[in-house]
Amino acid sequence: MQLNTLKPAPGAVKNGKRVGRGQGSGRGGTATRGHNGAKSRSGYKSKRGFEGGQLPLQRRLPRYGFKSPNKLVYKPINLEVLQQLAEREKLTLIDDFVLFSHGLISKRERYKVLGSGVLKDRIDVSAYAFSASARASIEQLGGKATTIDVYA
Repeated sequence: MQLNTLKPAPGAVKNGKRVGRGQGSGRGGTATRGHNGAKSRSGYKSKRGFEGGQLPLQRRLPRYGFKSPNKLVYKPINLEVLQQLAEREKLTLIDDFVLFSHGLISKRERYKVLGSGVLKDRIDVSAYAFSASARASIEQLGGKATTIDVYA
């Protein structure tokens, strides 16, 4: 088998409609485009959102809401994920560099440690934010929960 001998399976490809090839074909004359108007001519293109002169939807609906450009968005990371990481890699300190190198966060992503799961080992964790239960679980085992300054 070579590239120049490849062809589709029998019946897999249908011939397209041959329009505008005379009245005898049944698709001559207007070539299935209806009668006069811009849509029947070549090169027709309508503007996106144009509704034939009617007030378009994006102008009929009111504007509302506000998105703050300064909103802090945190990626949630649970204690069970930190426990698995610590067991697998034999770690005692988990920070943003460790999480990035293991693919849990992207380079400049802020993350918050949440208290879901059970922590068995003593781990020092630095994060942008902690839930109260996560901080309590880390400190209960003698670990440190260090908060990274967001604006540093």
